Amino acid sequence: MPIRADEVMQLFCHLSREKGMQAAVKHSGRGALLAGATAFIGGLVGGPPGIAVGGAFGGLLGAWMTTGQFRPVPQILLELPPDEQQKLYDEALVILRSLDWTDVAQLTALVMGNAAIQQKLLGVLVNYLTKELRAEIQYAE
Repeated sequence: MPIRADEVMQLFCHLSREKGMQAAVKHSGRGALLAGATAFIGGLVGGPPGIAVGGAFGGLLGAWMTTGQFRPVPQILLELPPDEQQKLYDEALVILRSLDWTDVAQLTALVMGNAAIQQKLLGVLVNYLTKELRAEIQYAE
């Protein structure tokens, strides 16, 4: 049976929920922009010493901003734009293509009953989160 992208997202959500996966997506671009903006404003207000103070303050504030808050991976997956979901779907399809199933519930049961397939799918998911989203991953204890 052909598998749809939304079904693969449901499967990844179920798998990541079972593993207690959370991820923090870092926003390094925003931090750098903030550091540069505060250095610029500091320079306008205080001249050369203002640039130093503004840059230091902005750098600290930017560093604080880039430490993302951990959120459940299913929430992150469901917020992905369709083109990003398609990337993840394409990678998962290579693994899921050989399975025989009739609906998403049966597919989920097949995957959850097979540790090897779970590990492969988790590898795809972790690789996507760390490489594409530059996220830090943690698991529930």
